[in-house]
Amino acid sequence: MTHTARPDGATRAGDSASDPEERRARITWSVIAEPSDGIALLARQALGARGALALVDRGRGKELLDALGGTLPGDPAEPTGRSPQARAERAVERWRRRRSGISIDAVLQDAERRGLRVIVPQDAEWPAGLDDLQATAPHCLWLHGPGRLDQLVGTRCAALVGSRAATPYGEDVAARLAADLAARGGTVVSGGAYGIDAAAHRGALAAGDGATLAVLAGGLDRLYPRGNTELLSRIRARHLLVSEAPPGTAPTRWRFLARNRLIAALTRATVVVEAGWRSGALSTARHADLLSRPVGAVPGPVTSAASAGCHRLIRERGAVLVTEPDELLDLLPGGPAAGEGGFAVQDELDLLSPADRRVLDAVPPRSARTVPRIAGDIGFTVTEVEAATARLALLGLVERTGERVRRARAPR
Repeated sequence: MTHTARPDGATRAGDSASDPEERRARITWSVIAEPSDGIALLARQALGARGALALVDRGRGKELLDALGGTLPGDPAEPTGRSPQARAERAVERWRRRRSGISIDAVLQDAERRGLRVIVPQDAEWPAGLDDLQATAPHCLWLHGPGRLDQLVGTRCAALVGSRAATPYGEDVAARLAADLAARGGTVVSGGAYGIDAAAHRGALAAGDGATLAVLAGGLDRLYPRGNTELLSRIRARHLLVSEAPPGTAPTRWRFLARNRLIAALTRATVVVEAGWRSGALSTARHADLLSRPVGAVPGPVTSAASAGCHRLIRERGAVLVTEPDELLDLLPGGPAAGEGGFAVQDELDLLSPADRRVLDAVPPRSARTVPRIAGDIGFTVTEVEAATARLALLGLVERTGERVRRARAPR
């Protein structure tokens, strides 16, 4: 089954590309292997998706082991004590069993019926950032929504992640950071979960033209968690849902952890808004750090266990402390645009030199004083005070009438 590529360069499920057989093989691998299956990913990198699949069809674990140079990547879920050849044979048998029970044509037909599309590295829509994952890059990505992935994950694209069991403080900060980034033309990426993820998505959606995309751990035919169905449906209608898992895949803990590397790779920076000591959000920060992406963390009350993971990132991993939108934008290429503000307005007094601040402090709050009197009080020359008061007047901090200087009146 093949279809013509759409004018925008995106493709429907099963579309042909420069190598339709390689495309189909990649889609097959996404169906028969777990996202965290390091052996499958390494085999695909070493032999190509089609070549690795042919090896599976031959059912030769020894051939797989030889192709990978006699060593296999570790797998925490693998029983200990197995030889490399036994592990290779077990992997091949696992993939063969899955492949024998699944029709790829049926998967593609079901995906197209649901409006899903699939992209592979051959496609123009494939984001370049995923290439940084190298051997652990996904076989393909399943997409649902009108957004174009490569355009959404541009220079102003950040991940906002955190705990599901978020506090009102964490949700408020996540929503405000997301709304500000989206309002400035950025894209907010998160995982669609409860808590911080949901707050970030809602903040971005509330910003009018702001963009957000959710990277899910399961198939896009079943929105999870169910309590966020309405939110995920809004994202799907306006922007994009993304998953490396094919339709019909249930979300599981190991799929969530594997999904986090995609969030890190798709974005230019990751900010952990609120996370406990062992929060899964910390794995996204770890992946971002390994990919040389900037990592930020929002501080919380020192007594809050909900922020212990953020404090840990700042203390142990050198995460950048983020307290307002401009500090998030500082992590992205280009930084904040001129004139953009944050949660806290910078006190203009902080911009004064120590000498100018000394002169300002010598001006009484409710009366006027002459320049010579100020100079005598603080040990400056009259010329130095003249120059300082001129600068302070330009900033609107003082008013001068002849020789007399007074504090500027606050606007009514």
